[in-house]
Amino acid sequence: MAAPMKEATVLPEGAPRALGMSDVAARAGVSHQTVSRVVNGHPNVAASTRERVLRAIAELGYRPNAAARALVTGSSRTIGLVTSHINQYGPAQTLLGLEQAARAAGYSLSVAILDDDSERAMREAVDRFVAQSVDAVVALSTYGQAVDALRRFTAPVPLIAVQVGRGEQHPTVWVDQELGAELAVRHLLDLGHRTVHHVTGPVDSLEARGRVRGWRRALIEAGAPVPEPVEGDWMASAGYAAGRRLAGLRRQGADVTAVFLANDQMALGLLNALTEEGVHVPRDISVVGFDDVPEAAYYSPPLTTVRQDFAELGRRGVQLVLCRLHGEDLQPDPVVPQLVVRRSTGPV
Repeated sequence: MAAPMKEATVLPEGAPRALGMSDVAARAGVSHQTVSRVVNGHPNVAASTRERVLRAIAELGYRPNAAARALVTGSSRTIGLVTSHINQYGPAQTLLGLEQAARAAGYSLSVAILDDDSERAMREAVDRFVAQSVDAVVALSTYGQAVDALRRFTAPVPLIAVQVGRGEQHPTVWVDQELGAELAVRHLLDLGHRTVHHVTGPVDSLEARGRVRGWRRALIEAGAPVPEPVEGDWMASAGYAAGRRLAGLRRQGADVTAVFLANDQMALGLLNALTEEGVHVPRDISVVGFDDVPEAAYYSPPLTTVRQDFAELGRRGVQLVLCRLHGEDLQPDPVVPQLVVRRSTGPV
């Protein structure tokens, strides 16, 4: 007895049919292969033909099937991003910069936010992305444990590190944190301050460590005293505590006329504490932060700070990914920070 035949699926009358490349080809008057080359970014297409195909795509509202295209081209046009501490300003802005740059290059960004910076969590996230056939993985981390983990494993796709500094195992892009700190310290020394106190970020943060090194080096090169740094944690509450402490040292006769803080949030807390202590900024103490958060210009007084170009960091990160995908060896220079002078600093 013959097996019963399966009934063919019948679309309801009037139901829309999914558009295909053949529809675009018919509208543009070209072959199916030409449409495929345009959709997949192939360079060997005449400019006038490419324009005609793109116009047909726009008119029809055609959306390429990503899964089918990946099978044909071997590329998913997706970059995986592994990150953590996304509640902090720097990592959040770097993520935005990477997403915008990826989108401009015709890629999408798939994000995995880690609960911790352990090697296991990092490896599992990278493995998941590889299983999803991403073209490359970007690891964004500014904490030592995650960076140590990156040194110990490889991936079958290009693995790019962001904000881990020079000389790591994987290709990297980063902002020169040491230079940023040096800019802040030199600005204060040029205003006549004999030394500059420093409120640090967390001890396990690579960015914080770089800013400590830059602060210390600038003081030593200038022959200025190097005070004991005050440990912070990126939070405004840590800056507030540091402000109370430094105001107390000032009352005891210590040479506290200038403070460089490792980020703007701590600078906000310090400004609040100094105001409560009756210390005027900048007449009594000059203050410099780091990051240039959008609110920094509206602090009281407006904050002198070091600006990081996160959009440029993202652009260079995606540029490095594309170079690796094409087999090119690119070692980009670090992104150079910029000092933004406002009214929180002045002469002694």
